[in-house]
Amino acid sequence: MKLVASPTSPFARKIRVILLEKGFAFDWHESIPWNPDTDVPLFNPLGKVPALVADDGRIWFDSPVIAEYLETLPANKVLIPTPSLRAVEVRQIEALADGTCEAAIAIFLEQKRESARQSPDWIARQEAKVAAGLEALAAQVGSREFVHDSGFSLGDIAIVCFLEWFDFRFK
Repeated sequence: MKLVASPTSPFARKIRVILLEKGFAFDWHESIPWNPDTDVPLFNPLGKVPALVADDGRIWFDSPVIAEYLETLPANKVLIPTPSLRAVEVRQIEALADGTCEAAIAIFLEQKRESARQSPDWIARQEAKVAAGLEALAAQVGSREFVHDSGFSLGDIAIVCFLEWFDFRFK
């Protein structure tokens, strides 16, 4: 397998953690979507990372889709529980962490624009999403060791990868 990713992408980090947890060997293909010479569009028509080139040559993109694909491969570790309702619960936790991360990324990117071109209303709206997402994640986790009763899961990985990126960019 080959992982096409940027080293700073929290979504690529999520996939790297899954690959490592499952013990899958992979080649790292660094490509930064913002660079003018990026080859990311060869792997994802949306020009986003991560993308995964499977051993059979199929290309998977968008981290939830890649996570789902990796769960179909034989491995000793299961990160999405098999009963369907429990799987949906874990996927919703992942969606909450990913959505909160996307709002934080929107703030980060907006703040990189010239100050005269930044939209304070847009930033405030994204900040409200981040605050609500963080509050919901805290309520979801509570005092439990793992975010879901199935144990260590994709939900835990998504939350940690988001919080690590958030701490790196905003602290």
